[in-house]
Amino acid sequence: MCYTAWVVFLVAVVVGLIFGGGDQYLGSINATGLWTESLSLLSAPWLVLPFLFGCSQLRSSRAAAVGLVATLSALSGYFLMIMGPLEGGQWTITSLREVHGLLFSNEENILGGFVTAPLYGLLGQRWRTRRAWTSAVLVAGALCLEPLALSVTGRSYPGYLVVWPAEIGVGIALAAFFLVTGVMYRRRVEAGLGKPAAI
Repeated sequence: MCYTAWVVFLVAVVVGLIFGGGDQYLGSINATGLWTESLSLLSAPWLVLPFLFGCSQLRSSRAAAVGLVATLSALSGYFLMIMGPLEGGQWTITSLREVHGLLFSNEENILGGFVTAPLYGLLGQRWRTRRAWTSAVLVAGALCLEPLALSVTGRSYPGYLVVWPAEIGVGIALAAFFLVTGVMYRRRVEAGLGKPAAI
């Protein structure tokens, strides 16, 4: 693996740790009606993260790998924040006994990450190399439809009236970006000014 590829993986680790730690920190802020709890409990941003790193790759295998690294790093940052001083814990040898229970209680999230992270990393690579509409639909759709899914399942949290419209707005803006850039790309290909990048 070349030097620049290693740099991307290193950035994925750092950004993932910051993303996961920040997500947990937002959820720990105790203030009545504050939007941070609702924001921290969103799932779609956890899909956008590996997608963005997948967009940095031309090869599908590397895109899936960097997507997985970013998500696993984010999960690590999330758990480290839970166990750290900001959450009232301490990073000591004795606190490591709590890791098993913490991981077991988040088993669904961890197993889900092993599936969605490489998938969305691959979707990012497909978007970069082919402007694949499937990628656009699954990413923008995750943002636009998550509030509906949460509403149907009765999972509303403090501040959702601010967070949900914002998430839908970001999803619509992203869908518009995908539409415009996708159409422009295909016009260039049809005009012979460009061609789908090799995988």
